[in-house]
Amino acid sequence: MPVFALPLTDDAQLRPLEPWQAQEFLEHIDRARPTVDPWIPWATFSTDLETATATLQRYADRQAEDSGRIYGIWLDGTLVGGVMFTHFDSASGVCEIGCWLEAAGEGRGLVNRACRILIDWAFRERGMHRVEWMAASGNTRSTDAARRLGLTREGVLRQRYPYRGVRLDKEVWSVLAEEWPAAAAGASGEREEAARA
Repeated sequence: MPVFALPLTDDAQLRPLEPWQAQEFLEHIDRARPTVDPWIPWATFSTDLETATATLQRYADRQAEDSGRIYGIWLDGTLVGGVMFTHFDSASGVCEIGCWLEAAGEGRGLVNRACRILIDWAFRERGMHRVEWMAASGNTRSTDAARRLGLTREGVLRQRYPYRGVRLDKEVWSVLAEEWPAAAAGASGEREEAARA
């Protein structure tokens, strides 16, 4: 049993994903590559143990700097996906969340539950003001996930980034602290508690 784990369902957990897990991460990315490679740049570059380790080390470094984090989703003990803060700026109160999942984890609501945990933490524990979600316009799985989380589509950055010789549009989605149900409920409870004190 891992030391740090949050249950997502009876058979799924959310845990930190760290460089020492690079072999497991690489095996997972190889299984997930057909669906994540077109959309997640580090999946394209995590092709062997060295590059997989480097990907996880970048996130370990970001966590040490408080500028990003990465977590894995394990289903029945097998890594099937994850969620991450690709960008985390506590000074500005803005962060960006992302996710990925292999086919074995689909259709169970795991990404939705994991993202809710991260968004709750960003708003309630860290006092963030805005959580962003960026997705290539053709990545309907990602934009559908943002919609299910209740994020607002703000617009499209046309031909924002190159991918294998083609420039892709990027959609911008977000949610503000006052719009997030858990954050609003927490803030309301704190106000009531302060009024009673």
